[in-house]
Amino acid sequence: MSDTAPKQRPQYRNISVPQILSYRLPLAAKASILHRVSGALLFLCLPLVILPLFALSVSSPESFASLRSYVDNPFCKLIVLALIWGYMHHFCAGIRYLCLDLQMGNDKHSAKKSATAVFAVSLVLTAIFGLKLFGVW
Repeated sequence: MSDTAPKQRPQYRNISVPQILSYRLPLAAKASILHRVSGALLFLCLPLVILPLFALSVSSPESFASLRSYVDNPFCKLIVLALIWGYMHHFCAGIRYLCLDLQMGNDKHSAKKSATAVFAVSLVLTAIFGLKLFGVW
């Protein structure tokens, strides 16, 4: 027809997995998804990993020593590092959402900056605790 006709937008009725994986989410959406993932990780690991390890660590000095020798395994350290990341990201993103609930930083630019801050702070804190976990100092 003519060049002035508006281009029709695509309609997605049956979305497949490759289409979903090709979406480019904004950083705030990635922070939101990872906030949910880290919360689920912490929730599921609480009765299975965290509470039994805590109970073993505070019951006696001998059980603490056995737990310490068990956690010296590099695979266990990676699991603990994943839990540390989950806690740090969930904590930092939770503070971000509290600020959003107070109507602070709701515009697009501020949301991107706060999501960047969540990733930066949580990864730096995870790195610090990870260095301590792996015995760098």
